[in-house]
Amino acid sequence: MERFQKFILLPLILTASLPGLAFCYSIINGPTNATVLAGSEARFNCTVSEGWIILIWLSNGSPVLTVSSSQGAFETSDRFTSQNYTSSSGFTSELIIHNTQLSDSGKIECSVQQADSKFAFLSVQVNGSLSIKNSTLTVKENETIEIVCEALGWAPAPDITWMTNDSFIDKSKYVTQQSQGSNGLYDALSILTLTLTDTEILTCLADIEALPNPQNASVTCIFVNSTLESTYQTEIRKVSAEKNTDSDLKNMQRHGSENQGYIPEERWNTEHISRIPSSSPVSSKITVPAEDLHTSSVPKVRPQRRTDYPISPKKIRNVTLV
Repeated sequence: MERFQKFILLPLILTASLPGLAFCYSIINGPTNATVLAGSEARFNCTVSEGWIILIWLSNGSPVLTVSSSQGAFETSDRFTSQNYTSSSGFTSELIIHNTQLSDSGKIECSVQQADSKFAFLSVQVNGSLSIKNSTLTVKENETIEIVCEALGWAPAPDITWMTNDSFIDKSKYVTQQSQGSNGLYDALSILTLTLTDTEILTCLADIEALPNPQNASVTCIFVNSTLESTYQTEIRKVSAEKNTDSDLKNMQRHGSENQGYIPEERWNTEHISRIPSSSPVSSKITVPAEDLHTSSVPKVRPQRRTDYPISPKKIRNVTLV
């Protein structure tokens, strides 16, 4: 079928280009410029006055679709189709380019033989990726930071800007570098340098004409004041010390404390006995003189047994000698 369409298309083109033919029609409204994202559709309209015979659509100089007033449209590719409209003002042919590609960018022309020709330009653009390495960043007082925003696989190279909260950042604060790869796509690297005084949200924006809204990537920079941080750490240490003190007091209340004036019973008995006078009958020993040992009139006295062991305070007897 495609070969048959090409076979019909060629004679029509040749017939339209024959010299000496008089034409009384013209193009009323030609196509207008269009900018689209790659993969989407691009549409162009061309309106001609009555009396037209053949209308030809060309992309970058090559015929892609032919419309005959008697036989309609001859489509040679699924990517190039048309819709036709007839009104009192004339005939309108709409060229539809499906699944647009970078190679489709260029001149789109509507021609009605040699009588008239109007053209427009198609720009196919590619929406690439955009990213910031860190989503959250801690910033100290008087610290200068660098935020890197990377855009990959764009066409054309994106226009990159920066915002802080809701305000645009001066262009002197960042530097953007661009490079084009062998595939025709562009990469961009934008480096923002700032010294913050408060917590802020920094946003990198990448924009091309075909995008309804710029693509964006953000990072939250949390500002840490060194003075406040030091005070905070001091307070934390105080709270920790108070908790330890409270814990020690609770332990003392639960387990009791040592009575420094307490003397164990055994030790007290021993010390008390040692302080009893030697004349006391409790601790004295009876000694018989040597010369009395030979006197039979004096009865022999058995020595009392020495009490070296502690005596309970409850059994102590106090004796007063007069």
